[in-house]
Amino acid sequence: MVLLGQQTALVRHRGPRRRVFWSTVAAAVTLALAVGGHAIRTYDERPPWGSDIAYEAGYLQGNRVRHHDRTGDRVRDLMAGGCARMEAEGLGGRKATHNPALWVAGCLDGVAGRPFRHQGLAY
Repeated sequence: MVLLGQQTALVRHRGPRRRVFWSTVAAAVTLALAVGGHAIRTYDERPPWGSDIAYEAGYLQGNRVRHHDRTGDRVRDLMAGGCARMEAEGLGGRKATHNPALWVAGCLDGVAGRPFRHQGLAY
């Protein structure tokens, strides 16, 4: 209920003019497209953290082999160059293509039972 002679609580606040608002929106969209285009041009199909992905994939592969090998023959084979041979034959998968050397290093660490490279670190 509004009493006569008193102002209401509804007050109109003006925002930026339409031209300024739409110019700012256009600039923000242009900047976002430029940054996205640069990121795509720089990394193409490879993500920026591809090295970590490659190492982790190799580590998991080596760790699986170590845990499922009952006789130890497969572990000895991988330690004697089998990880590099697997990667060269394309058995490392798509993640190994991000950084093949780190995939092999991860595989060797996993087979040997060494701790994961980033274990305990927050990154």
